[in-house]
Parts: sequence; structure tokens; C-alpha cells
Amino acid sequence: MKHLFVFQVFSIYSFTLFFIHCCHSQTIVSGKITEAETGSPIPFANIYFVGTSEGGMSDFDGNFSVRTDRKVDSIAVRYIGYEIKSKQVIDGVSQVINFQLMENALQLESVLVIAGENPAWPILEEVVDNKKKNDLRSLDAYEYESYTKIEIDVDNISDKFRNRKAVKKIRTVLDSIQQIAGEDGQPILPIFISESLSRYYYRNDPVYKKENVIKTKLRGVGLTDGSTASQIIGSTLLQYNFYQNWLTILNKDFISPIAAGWKGSYHYHLADSLYLNDKFCYKIEFEPKRPQDLAFTGVMWITKSDYALMRIDATVPKSANLNYIEKIKIQQDLVKSSAGPWLPEKSRVVVDISQFTDWSTGFLAKFYLSAKDIKINDPKSVDFYRKPVTAEADMQVFDDSFWEQNRHDSLTITEQNVYRMIDTLRRLPFIKFYTDLGKFMASGYLKVSDKLDFGPYPTFIGLNNQEGLRLGTAWRTRIGLSRHFTLGGYYGYGFDDNRSKYRAYLNVILSRVKWTTLTFERQEEIEQVWLLNENIMENSFFYTFSRVGTLRQPFFYKKNRIAFSTQLTRGINHTIEVKKQAFQPLFDFRVLQESADGRTRLREDFGISEVSFSTQWGKDELFIIDDNQRVSLGTRRWPKLSFNYAYGGKGVFGGDFQYHKFKFSIYKRQKTGKLGSSHYQLNAGIILGDLPYPLLYNTLGNESPFYVNFAYNLMDYFEFSSDRYLELRYRHSFEGLLLNYVPLIRNFKWRLVANANVLFGGMKASNQNNAVDATAEVLRPFYTLGKKPYVELGYGVENIFKILRMDFFHRLSYLNHRPQVSRFGLKASFQLIL
Repeated sequence: MKHLFVFQVFSIYSFTLFFIHCCHSQTIVSGKITEAETGSPIPFANIYFVGTSEGGMSDFDGNFSVRTDRKVDSIAVRYIGYEIKSKQVIDGVSQVINFQLMENALQLESVLVIAGENPAWPILEEVVDNKKKNDLRSLDAYEYESYTKIEIDVDNISDKFRNRKAVKKIRTVLDSIQQIAGEDGQPILPIFISESLSRYYYRNDPVYKKENVIKTKLRGVGLTDGSTASQIIGSTLLQYNFYQNWLTILNKDFISPIAAGWKGSYHYHLADSLYLNDKFCYKIEFEPKRPQDLAFTGVMWITKSDYALMRIDATVPKSANLNYIEKIKIQQDLVKSSAGPWLPEKSRVVVDISQFTDWSTGFLAKFYLSAKDIKINDPKSVDFYRKPVTAEADMQVFDDSFWEQNRHDSLTITEQNVYRMIDTLRRLPFIKFYTDLGKFMASGYLKVSDKLDFGPYPTFIGLNNQEGLRLGTAWRTRIGLSRHFTLGGYYGYGFDDNRSKYRAYLNVILSRVKWTTLTFERQEEIEQVWLLNENIMENSFFYTFSRVGTLRQPFFYKKNRIAFSTQLTRGINHTIEVKKQAFQPLFDFRVLQESADGRTRLREDFGISEVSFSTQWGKDELFIIDDNQRVSLGTRRWPKLSFNYAYGGKGVFGGDFQYHKFKFSIYKRQKTGKLGSSHYQLNAGIILGDLPYPLLYNTLGNESPFYVNFAYNLMDYFEFSSDRYLELRYRHSFEGLLLNYVPLIRNFKWRLVANANVLFGGMKASNQNNAVDATAEVLRPFYTLGKKPYVELGYGVENIFKILRMDFFHRLSYLNHRPQVSRFGLKASFQLIL
């Protein structure tokens, strides 16, 4: 009986527990995890019910859903680099709880290995050994449908900024953005949002890339025409591949955590092993060995089967040797292709730019990319890739249903509010005024209407010894008047010389596919000898500076020019030009010229008639179309080559000389890994024929106290003239190399720079003696180079107070050929660099 009683009690107790368990409903918690400061999703974070081992992980968009049958009262989120956060839950019900995490300034904890090597190292070695088979660049070709979403916001909105008079006009908008930010989030003011659907193509051997923009949707404060922005909001400029040793972000090179030299740049910690999408993965945390290095901190997931990168969350911390950057974050989810290599399926990039001053704000740029319908190893013909970025004619014509059906991910409630808020801001008159003013200062052109621009502004005013005070105006037409041509020019008047100067041009666009143009130009202007052969932009600071003060050996010249330009194939552009110029010296200058009867006479003025042919080759040069202008974004991996030949005819349309001019140049930005980056330019040329020195190659010197990267900084404005020359200009930035290792100094984030300018040249005797003064005395206001080259070397420090650069130059040759040669010089410059 005793045993029966015990059995009955145990049965009742067990039944009671079973009954309680069955009556207790599941606790289900779903929500989204975001950064408090940026509002960006936090993927791959661990969510768990406090006091249990139950939970889950957020997906790429920060969303999560976890459940438990146990009785719980709170839930917590943990992720590397962020503070752990917990919230109360209501037990037994389904509920939505969102988390906004604050960053934790602490770095990864050091790992002490007692014996043997770091357990993460063998995995990293396998990753490097298997790079070739896992890297998407090993595919013959691939293509996919790309969806890109970009949002740009104003953040770090301080009280000083809120209290500015102009900002008070949008106080109601600022108050409403706090609601969008959430209970723990920092308020951000959206100023731009876009969505783009395109088809992206890649071909290997030779490497070609192309993106065809299908549809774009843009909203932006101050944005009036989305045709230009539509070409740069796709995926072309947002391709990041961690299998490369170096990733270029904002024109800076960052070493990958799986680069060939990974062991010398990073600390690693094997944190966990787990299954992701049915694949067993190693979870490895990493951080730079030196906080100031251009490197990442974060976590990555490596598959055990392929030793392939499956997921990565990489952040460039604030401690890196960068200016104005609070953070750069790149997150990627990769998927294995049928051929083996892995391609990014989803990518997210966040760039947080800090405040410049206490009364200003910061900026936040967020990029999201998604790939679908991936096809591999079906390369197109080379001609298909002729134009790297193309756009459908109706890319901005759509209705809301198109995006509902075709966007890869639905918009969040916050993103829907962003569209509405930007529309509100765009209607405020003072917002339009300030955005137009910003564009005017940056580009030199002020938009008057959809049909007309004023500018560039440096042509509006001048002050020098020849013209006195010079006032003028400048303008050009826009695509609103016609997409087939641009008509522009400027007019200026000098109050001392009482003379008008002007330029008028008509640029006819014959084809936008091959970008074929026909240009007609007429100009009457004052110029200096040392600038006649330099194509300096009219909206540049150096051009403005050259028009102030004393003009050196000025000429008044008249020019008529016709030019035809076309892109024959991808990367190759040709230009044929015919021009006629008449020169009238404004100083004591004559030309010795032999007449038809064999007699020599002196001429004050002279002219040339010239036809020239030039070709440029940039294999991976990227262009965008801005209104009726084509703008180069430069080359990435390959150098840019150019060749020019010009023939001058004597007796043809008033030409006084017969000559041939040949010029070749090569320019390249070269990555040098840990050593930084280099820029080198090689120019070579020869001039055949007898010409006065103003028509030869007159080397550009620099007598100003400012550093100029395209001039010889210890040479006078007009010191050397040549009819054959070879020159090398080399600039190198060491970034944080060397100074990052020096205690105290590394906290200033200074960076070493170096320069080398070398010039070989010469001039035959006949060209040295054909310019005279009024008394027939030979004029030689220049010097000629002998067998040895002109050499100047420089070194310096940039990023002083984030804006100042100081260069120290030494002149190593031609030290005694004239009095008062500057053997040493200090040049300063101001620059805004990252």
C-alpha cells in the first residue's frame, strides 16, 4: 500500500507538471535590430531569452523571430562591437520588440595562446590557398539583376545647429524625425533617397564591366534632374570583393582581412563554429594590429567545406588614419554559384561622416545592394561593353506598382517616411537657395533655369597690370534647351586697356552612344607665354591666380577652332582638330622671318594654322553623362595613355610657320600596398621646325608660396623652353606608414608625402635665335637645358590640422645658371582629404 501511495503521488505530480506545461503558451518575440546612431540594420546578431540557451540570429536586414516554451521575463541582444542590451517581455504572448544598439568602444579581447599556434591561423591559410576557386573573378563571365538603394542623411544634429536662424524654419521637421529614430535612436534628417534596378555584367580576359540602368527612383533636396545621379546610384561604383588584397573605398586602399599578408596586419580569434544555411562555418573575429592602419575590425564566417567567405561584417573604426570619418561599415552575404566561386547576394555599406564644426552637422550615407537572377560563364562580345554605364530612355518613367513588383526587398516604414519628408523639405524656398549656392561654389556654375547656367565664376573678375580691373560674365545652355547641343562662352572688359575679351563655342552632340561631338569655337583673349601650351580649366584656382598681378610676357591672341571627337571603341577616344591663331605681343617682341625675295624682316605679330590628331586610351576609364557634358571618373587599374600629333602649315590660312609636333603621355595611380599610393605621369615630346619660343614647350614653373602638383615648384614661371623634352612627375602618399608607429605623433594622424620632378630637354640653335626686340637684338628670356636634367625632390607632411599640407623642396641641378636660384623652398597648400 505504501508503494501504491507513492506511485499515485508521483503520477499526480507528473500530470500536474504536464498540465501546466500544456497550458503555458509559447512566448514569441519578433522585431528588428538597428544601430542607434545610424539606424542601419545589424545582421548576424545573437538574440536569446535571458536565463536560457534558446534564441536565434538576426538576418541580413536585422530582422529576427525567436520563440520559447519556457517561462521567461526578458530577452537580450549581443553582438561584437556593441553593448549588450536586454528588454522585458510579456510571457506567453506574441509581441514585437525592436532593439537599437549603441557601439562599444572596447576592442576585441586579447587571446593568450599557451602552446601551439592561433587556432584561427590554419583556417585563414586554407582561405588564402582556396582563393582562386572561390573568387568571382575566376569566372569567365557573370551577370545579374541588381537592386540598389541609397539614402543620405544629415546626422549629429547638435543644439547649436538647431538654433541657427535658417534651421529654425524646419523646426517642425526636426521634431518629427525623433519619432522616426525610435526610443533609443539618434535623429537623422534625410536629404536623399534612391532606388535603382539594373543589369550588371562582368567579363574576364579581358576584364570588362557594364551596367544597364533599367529604372531609377530618386528624391533629393536640391535635386532637379536625376539623369546624372541615375548613372552613379547603381552597383557599378559599389563593388567590393574581399578576395582582393586591397579594397578601394572613397579613393583609399584598405587591406582585406583575408589578404595574402593577413598575418602581418590583423589579430584573429576563432570565436565559434555553427551551421548557417545548412553549411558548417567557422566564426572568426578580427581587428587591426595597429588601430591607425587602414584596416577593418569585425567578424566573418568561413565555410568548412570550401574555406569560402560566406558572411562578413567589417568596420573601419574611428581610430583609423582618416579625416571626417566616424565609421565605414561593409556587410555582405555571399552565395555559391553553380561553377564554384561565391558572389555577393546582399551587400550593405554605411559611411558616417563626422561634424566639421560644433555648429554644423555630420552626414550619413547608406547603400544597399541585392543580386538576383545570377547567370555565369556567358560572356558578351567586346563591343557590348563599349559603354560602361548605359541607361534606358524611360528609366525615370514608372508607377508605384512597378517598384512594388520589382524591388528585391520591401521598403520599411522608416524608408516610406523618408520619401515623404524629403518632399516636404524640397518645397521650402530657403532649402533650394542653399543647395543651389553649394552647387555654384563646387562646380563654378549657377543654374538659372533648366535651359541656362551662369559661370564659371572665376571669369567674372580679374585684376592685373595689363587690363586693370576686369569685369565680365559667362554662361552656357543646358539640356532643357536642347539635348543635341551646348552653346556657351564668356565676355570680359578691361578698364585699363579698354579692350573686350570673349569666348564663344557651340558643341554639337552627334551621338550619345559613341559620344561623338563637333565643336566650333571663337576666342579673343590675353594670355601669358608660359600658359599658352597648358590646358588649365577656367574654373580652377590656379587659372584665377594666374590672372592676378603682373602678367609675364602677355600676348593678345585670336583663335578659331573646329574639333571632331568620337569614341571608336571602349576605352579609345579620337579627336581631330583644326585651328587658326593670331598672336599680338604686348611687350617688346619681334619675329625674324624670311620673305619670298630672300630678305629678312621683323614682324610684331604672327599666326599659325594647325591640324592635329589625338587619341586617348583608358581601358577601364569610367564616364558619366552630366547634362550635355561627358565627365570622366578616371581609370582604376590601368594607366591612361594619350598621343597627339600636330602639323602647322606655312602660307595656309595665314600660317607663318611649318612644323610638326609630337607628344606622348602616360598617367597612372598605382597602389603600393602598405607603402601607400603613387601617382606618376610621363610626358615626352618633340617639335620639328623653326618656331619662336612662345610656340615651343615652355615649362610651367611656380613662384607662388603654394604647392602645385602639375608644376615645377622651384622653377620660375618662365625659366626653361625646349623643342624636345622628356619629363617625369611622381607623387607618393605614404598614408599612415611610418608615422603610425611613432607614439604621440600617430595621434595627430599626420601622413608623409614625397615628390620627384625630373625634366630632360633641349633646343636647337635656330629656335634660340629667331625672336628679337625692336633693335633686332636676339631675345632669350628663357634658359635651355643641357645634357643633365632639371631635378627637384620634395618631402613633407599632409593632414596637419586635417587641412594643411607642407612640402619641402630641394633643387638639385641648374643652380648657377642665373642669379638668385631657389635651392630650397617651402610650399603650403590647403586640402580637404579623407
